[in-house]
Amino acid sequence: MEYFKLHLYMPQNSTSILAPSFLPATVVFEMTYRCNHSCLFCSCPWENENDSFKKQKELSVEEWKNVISVLCKMGIMNFAFSGGEPLMKEGIIEIIEYAASCKSEHIETVNNTLVSEFKTPKLFLLSNGLLMNAEIIALCKKHDIHLSMSLPGFDTFEQHTLRKNREQVLHWFTEAKKAGLSTTVNVTVTRKNLHELYETISMALLAGADSLLMNRFLPGGRGIKYAKELMLEKKDVVEMLDIAEEVLQTANRKGSVGTELPKCIIPEDRNYKQLSIGTRCSAAIEFFVVGPSGYIRTCNHSPIEMNHYTEIEKIKDHPYWKKFIIERVQTNNV
Repeated sequence: MEYFKLHLYMPQNSTSILAPSFLPATVVFEMTYRCNHSCLFCSCPWENENDSFKKQKELSVEEWKNVISVLCKMGIMNFAFSGGEPLMKEGIIEIIEYAASCKSEHIETVNNTLVSEFKTPKLFLLSNGLLMNAEIIALCKKHDIHLSMSLPGFDTFEQHTLRKNREQVLHWFTEAKKAGLSTTVNVTVTRKNLHELYETISMALLAGADSLLMNRFLPGGRGIKYAKELMLEKKDVVEMLDIAEEVLQTANRKGSVGTELPKCIIPEDRNYKQLSIGTRCSAAIEFFVVGPSGYIRTCNHSPIEMNHYTEIEKIKDHPYWKKFIIERVQTNNV
């Protein structure tokens, strides 16, 4: 799945009970290794045939419930269900229902005062749309789940995913709109679909998507094999930003770039009002990942597995985790 970003949907005055040096307020659950798409740009580390990343036994439904309970007690406020394709996970509805029944401590700044309240975590579902149905729409409606679906190209959809469910994705954006759901279209931009980016974003917004999460292709997972034919050049990235901003301004919608961009790439003479662009890595700072077998990683792109969730307290002392925290602190002090 694509890089995850929440700032469009989170209250800007909310924070985690935990210090940033330990756990962020957001976790991405990779529910399963399996996926019914075969995207050329897939960055899941287990899809890199030349890597040593090993698939291990996936967590059971009860184990996922335990993960959720543990993280709620630790103050995690935002749960994103991803994959692979999360709707392929046996018991996914039961797991999401359980998450919706839990409470975690939310801390917000109100009139310069920290206010603590125990309430249901904000839930997010990231899907490729192939298994979407009315039951999932009803589930999202029932629990106010933010729904994200992928549309990596319009005419090039099948070329990128090796599947033919483009119209299905658009249909479920429309149905989600009818149900009053909050939705995002995820678009990974490659050299193959840049030429139709305007049309791709437009079709999703016209179908009912509320916002855009756009990622430039970054080599990882299966994508390493196709890096030469998918990788954008600097001028392509600028074109990507300009096109997205134009569509969003026309539609009066908001969007963000999920994968951070070096400052030197972003044109100084551009004023992107509708498109939010980050320049710093958010791994281990704004979110972290629990993989299909329960091991924690800094982000969905990283192949480095650290502690199992049953030893989550030890994460704060892990050298790889600490590296991300220290680098952010050093950057902030520059």
